Amino acid sequence: MIRRGLIAAGLIAGGAVGLAVPAAAQPDIAGSISQVADVANGLADVVSSVSGGSSGGTGSASLFAGSGDIAIPLPIPSPRGLAALAAATTQTGKPYLWGGNGPDAWDCSGLVQWAFRTVGISLPRTSQEMARDTGGMLVPVSALQPGDIITMDTYDVAGHVGIYAGNGMVFNAYGTGVPTGLRPLSDFRIHNIRRFF
Repeated sequence: MIRRGLIAAGLIAGGAVGLAVPAAAQPDIAGSISQVADVANGLADVVSSVSGGSSGGTGSASLFAGSGDIAIPLPIPSPRGLAALAAATTQTGKPYLWGGNGPDAWDCSGLVQWAFRTVGISLPRTSQEMARDTGGMLVPVSALQPGDIITMDTYDVAGHVGIYAGNGMVFNAYGTGVPTGLRPLSDFRIHNIRRFF
């Protein structure tokens, strides 16, 4: 059976780059996700060791928000965020179901929670909880990268969540009658953005 969707993750020469590859061309998505997660853990170790040194100033910077240090968004996507996006895209075309946790139907937060769990990142269940979650790093819109989690204001504050896919698109389970897939980010009002390494 051919799976529809795009795989939007890849690592080239140590730098993360978004790719568009048909899902059917991915023979071992679980192995690929596992490899990207291993690289992500190595990247986090490197960044931790670099940020542990003295900057010559009175303050310090940290990759992770909530640590008491200043969080500085890196200009690169998170490898684990890209892998979570890749996992989510394997669900393209599946129907929306309020409270859906897959595998046959999803709601927005169920899809995001599942995708990030496949790469070892534990998230709360609802979009409102994800918006308040102190994990990861808050990111300004100007630093948005594929794989970032975007909570959006809909009928409710932070009433929707998706994964940024690049090129102004968000991958999400939107609503009844709309299959899981890409939608323009411009259709939404951003509540906040988080990046997990």
